[in-house]
Amino acid sequence: MTPLPGASALPTEAPGLVAPLATGGQIIPAAGANQLILMMNSNKMYMNGKEYLANQPMAVKNGVSYVSIRAMVDMVKVKYTYDYKTKEVIVTKGDSIMRFKTDSKIYTVNGSKETMKGPAYQFKGTFMIPLTSITKALSLKYSVDNVGKRVILELNTKPTASFTVQPAEIYAGVTPVTFVTKNSSPNGTAIVQELWNENKKDMYDQPGFYTITYSVQDAAGLWSDPYSATIQVLQPNQPPVANFSTDKDEYKMGEPVTLTDLSTDPEGEELTVEWTNRALAYFNPGPVSLQLKVTDKHGLSSTFEKTINITSEQMYTQDEVAKLFTVPGDIISMDGGMIPGLPNLTYNLSSEPYMLIRSNSPETVNAEGVLYRETALGSTRFLVHHMNNMSTRQKLYVIATNRNLYPTTITTQYLGIAGPALSPEYTGKISIQKYFNSMLTNSSYGTITLQPGQSIPIMTDVSKIAMKPGEVLSLSADLFSDLAVQYDVVMVEQSKDPVALLSTLPLLDRDGVHNRGTYPDSTRIISVFDQVGATQSKLVLGDNDKDKNLIGTDPMSGTEASNAGNFGVLYKIRLESVAKNTLITFNPRGGNYLGSLMVNGTIVNLPNKGNLASSDMNAVVYRSGNYEGPVDIVFSVASGSNLPVNLVFTPIPAPK
Repeated sequence: MTPLPGASALPTEAPGLVAPLATGGQIIPAAGANQLILMMNSNKMYMNGKEYLANQPMAVKNGVSYVSIRAMVDMVKVKYTYDYKTKEVIVTKGDSIMRFKTDSKIYTVNGSKETMKGPAYQFKGTFMIPLTSITKALSLKYSVDNVGKRVILELNTKPTASFTVQPAEIYAGVTPVTFVTKNSSPNGTAIVQELWNENKKDMYDQPGFYTITYSVQDAAGLWSDPYSATIQVLQPNQPPVANFSTDKDEYKMGEPVTLTDLSTDPEGEELTVEWTNRALAYFNPGPVSLQLKVTDKHGLSSTFEKTINITSEQMYTQDEVAKLFTVPGDIISMDGGMIPGLPNLTYNLSSEPYMLIRSNSPETVNAEGVLYRETALGSTRFLVHHMNNMSTRQKLYVIATNRNLYPTTITTQYLGIAGPALSPEYTGKISIQKYFNSMLTNSSYGTITLQPGQSIPIMTDVSKIAMKPGEVLSLSADLFSDLAVQYDVVMVEQSKDPVALLSTLPLLDRDGVHNRGTYPDSTRIISVFDQVGATQSKLVLGDNDKDKNLIGTDPMSGTEASNAGNFGVLYKIRLESVAKNTLITFNPRGGNYLGSLMVNGTIVNLPNKGNLASSDMNAVVYRSGNYEGPVDIVFSVASGSNLPVNLVFTPIPAPK
C-alpha cells in the first residue's frame, strides 16, 4: 500500500486510507446508507457523508479499472494479511478465504481458481487489483456513474439470519420442537445476540398456525432483517375406532356370514385390518367370538369384538361353502389327483398372426451383450425375462433400428413391465397384470417414428432403474410397425450408452435350459361351442400334448426352436355356453404358479395371496350364477411360473 508521509511502506502495516478528512465546506457526493463511492482518477472515497483517501487512486491499465485492495477491504471491514513467503494478499470474509498474487490473473476462493480481467500488480508498494474482481470476491453490487465520474458500491454489512424447524410434522402437546439456526455476518463479525418473537416454543399446547420471527445482532451493533416462517401444529393423532356388523346375529352351520367393516379413523387415514376367527361360515354349534383390530400409520390401534350364535341346523357343507362363496382369486382345496382324469373340453383352434419374440435365454446373464436380435414387421409380441448375474448394476434395453430407406412408425399397443426385483415369479405376475391392465385402459398406447438408419431404445421404462446383482426384469408387450424393424434386447453396465455400443456388443449364447425364439401366430383362439359345466371337465394349457408348443426359429443360431410352455402366447378362450351354477378354477400341474388372467374384462389374481404351490390348490376364477351364458377368458403364462395348467369346470349346488 502507498504509505502516508512518514509511514512504513510494508503492505501489512500501512493503512489503506486516512479518514475522515475535514472538507472545509466542500460539497461531498451524496451516498445512501451502506454505499461506498469511489471517484474516478482520484484517491477520494466517500461513505456515510465522510470523505476518505485511498493510498492510490483508481487507475485504468490496459482498459481495466484497478483499485487498491487494502483501501477496499478496510472500507468493507474484512480481514487482510500479506504472506511474504508466497507474496500473496489474503482476504478473509466469513468462511471464505481469498488469495491474490502479484502479476497473476488467477486468484483462489477456498482453493477454487477464479480468473480476473487483468493481473494484479504492485505500484509504489500498493497492491492493485481489478475492480470487478474484488467486487465479485466480496459479493458487492456496483454501478458506474459516468456523468459524476464515480463508482457506487452497495455494502451489505448487515448480518443474516434464518432457521429451520424439526420435525416436519408437529402435534400439539406431543412433539418436541427444535429450531436449527443459521446466521452469519458478511464481514465475519461475531454474532452477539439473538432475538425471537413470542411464538417460539419448545412444545405447542394448541393446534394452529404459528409465525416465528428470528433476528441476530453482530458485534458492530447491526441487526439482521427479521426472518419469519409459519409452521402448522396439528391436532394430536387420535386412535382409530374399530367396528363391524354382521347381517344377523344367529346362523345355521354352513350358512354364510356377511361381515361389514365399519371402522373409522379421525384423520381419515388408511387402516391396517386384522381379523380373528373370521370365516365364510361356521360348522360347530354354539357361540362364536369374532374380533377386528385396526391400526393407523402411527401405530395406534383399536379392537372390536362381537359374538354370534351358530345353531345345530346345517345349511351347507364345508366343501359347498368353499365352492359357492370363495371370492375370485382366493384358494380352495380340490383333489389334484383326480383332475388329470377329467374329460377334456372339445374346442376349435385358430390363431392371429402376431409374431412372438421370446427373449428368455440366457435367463441368467453373466456378461454384457445382445440377448436377442430379430427383424420383424407388423404385429409383434415381446416376452423378455432376464436376471443380472454380474457384479455390477446393469440396464436392460430394447433397441429398435430402422434399416429402411424411409421413416417407420412403431406403435405400442399393450405393455407390462415389472422389476427389477429378486423374485422371478413376482416380476412375471406383475408384468402380466400390467399387460392386461393396459388392454383394459389403453394406458400404454403411444407411437414413435424412426428415421432411416436411426437406432433408439423403445419401451424405455424397462431401463429406467438399473438391475442390482441377482435382480430380474420381465416385460410383456404388443407392438406394431409399418415397416420392418430390427429389435435388439441388450444388457450393459448402467453408465454405458447401449446405442453407441450396439455394433460392438457380442451375441450371447443360449443357456441350454431356457427358451428363446421367434414364433408366428402367437395369439391362440380357443372356441368351445358345447355346453360347459353340467359335468366336471378341464381345459389343459401348455402341456405340448393337448396344447402343442409353437414352432419357430432362433435367428441368432439359425436353428429350429420349440416354445416350451408356450410362454408369451396370448390365449383368447371363448366359452359359448357355460351352464348355470358352474365354478371355474385355475389348477397348476407343473409346479409353483403366480400370475393372473382376465374373465369377461376383469383381472383375477392367481392367487390373491401367496402362490399356487401344489396341484390340490385351485384359485377361484368365475361362477356363472343362476343363468347360462358365454364367458371370455384371456390368459398368458406368467414368466417364472410352471406349466402345464388346467382350467377346471365344476358344477356346484344352487344357492339356498
